[in-house]
Amino acid sequence: MSTQQQELPSDQQQASQPYPSPAYAWWVIAVLFLAMLVSYVDRQIPALVVGPMREDLGINDTQVGWLYSGFAFFYAAAGVPLAWLSDRKSRRLIVTIGILAWSFMTVMCGIAKNFWQFFLARVGVGVGEATLTPATHSLVGDYFPRDRIPRALSVFQVGAVVGSGLAFYIIGFVLEFIQSSPPGPMPLVGELRDWQWVFIYVGAPGLLVVLLMATVREPIRRAVPKSVSKGDQATIGEILQFYRTNWKTFLCHHVGFSFFGMVGYAFVFWTPTFFERVHGMNASDASQTFGIIFMIFGAMGVLIWAFVGEWLERKGRKDAYILAGLAGGVLTLPFVFFIQLMPNPFWAFVLYAPAMFFVNSPFGLANGAIPVITPPNMRAQVAAIYAVIVSVFGMGLGPVVGGALNDYVFTGDQGVRQSLMAMATFCGIIGTSFLWIGRRYYAQSMHRADAWEQEMVSEK
Repeated sequence: MSTQQQELPSDQQQASQPYPSPAYAWWVIAVLFLAMLVSYVDRQIPALVVGPMREDLGINDTQVGWLYSGFAFFYAAAGVPLAWLSDRKSRRLIVTIGILAWSFMTVMCGIAKNFWQFFLARVGVGVGEATLTPATHSLVGDYFPRDRIPRALSVFQVGAVVGSGLAFYIIGFVLEFIQSSPPGPMPLVGELRDWQWVFIYVGAPGLLVVLLMATVREPIRRAVPKSVSKGDQATIGEILQFYRTNWKTFLCHHVGFSFFGMVGYAFVFWTPTFFERVHGMNASDASQTFGIIFMIFGAMGVLIWAFVGEWLERKGRKDAYILAGLAGGVLTLPFVFFIQLMPNPFWAFVLYAPAMFFVNSPFGLANGAIPVITPPNMRAQVAAIYAVIVSVFGMGLGPVVGGALNDYVFTGDQGVRQSLMAMATFCGIIGTSFLWIGRRYYAQSMHRADAWEQEMVSEK
């Protein structure tokens, strides 16, 4: 057999190729989990240094939100072309280059001297991190059978939750370390503020994950149903046809989860500022306490609700993943409200435990619901299209809308309370409506996916 035949197996070889061993497949998920964790630690840093960053860069809350949103918009814009590559080229190599890029650009954030330098560095972080999710969606579909994909992606998504919580926890210690043992001037750059050193110290360890990526093998791509695609690489026309067939499913899924994402991202991003302004806490202390709650209860929420989705599917619910995600999103809203009304930080933190359990539950399910109804050769690109939408609306607009409400509508230190309650009300109603309507359309898409899976089995 020639080298080319070995690298590009025929449809029949792909169809009969066994999946990698479960132990190795879960090792790959563990490595990707760590990559996701590192990416979210790097992603969350601006939320934890809002005060000193505002002062040194001379910016307001809206501009702080735009620093996060600029990351999100370019993360979204880069996702689609990178997903196109992921459906064609080595996903292992794409992820490795992405980790190198976002780690380097996180360090560059630390030497920024003004708003625009910082903004451009954040754009670089976004482009680097855009490699991870679409490539992972494609890889997971080739490492796991279809019915195990949602669970694997939910575990991968826990990396985002743990990374966010770890960021809130460890960055407080990093700030304390820097303040107690001030670093000297950085060569070629000169003196840096404490918050700038945080980016440098936290960005550099991401390079260690690159070494672990050397243990990840590029798997054989799975066979594609002939009724959906004529070749191993989906054409733009085939992807558009797939979207036309399932447009109601994707409209309701993407819009519904994006609006819940707006609530979640704004809620998490402005939490340290909430405790600092409303309850007079030191931002470092508030971040560490919140980080512990986030890591424990947020991770529990993603994993437990993934099992809820699987349980509902075993009960015969074809809308299982939408229904479970909807339940988690709806249960988030009252806790967002009640936290804003608490008279002291103790009771606010008590309510953060169930809030974090529910606020993170939709995200693993939202991601896991997509590849289950998507043919193997389209998974990276379809995941990227969803990432574009949820990044623009959730990650992109959530923090900046919250900041704008703080600056122009609910002014004063107490205004962050009203801002978060207003967002929970408006976004919660829209998210709930779209997901409730979308349940039956998703069930129809699941029936179509069951049909083409049977088609592939019959072709073996």
